[in-house]
Amino acid sequence: MVDGLTANVIGIMGSILVVSAYAYNVYADTVNPFVYNGTNLLGALLLTISLLVHFNLASFLLEMVWISIALGGLWKAYRKQARQGS
Repeated sequence: MVDGLTANVIGIMGSILVVSAYAYNVYADTVNPFVYNGTNLLGALLLTISLLVHFNLASFLLEMVWISIALGGLWKAYRKQARQGS
C-alpha cells in the first residue's frame, strides 16, 4: 500500500502531467493526439492512485471521466492513423 507522502508525490506528478498536457494543447503549433491524450491519461491515472489513499468522491469521479475521455481520444487517434496508413 502507498503511504500518505508517496500518494501526495504521485498526485502532484499527475497534476503536473495534466496541466502540462493542457499547456501543450494551448501553445503547440501542431498537437500530437497520442502525446496529448497519453499525457492526460497518465496524469489522471496517477491522480487516481493518490485518491486511493486520500479519497475524495468528487475528484475520483472527475478522474474517471478524464480517463474515459483520454482513452476515447487515444482510440480516435489510433483509428485515424490506421485509416491513413492503409
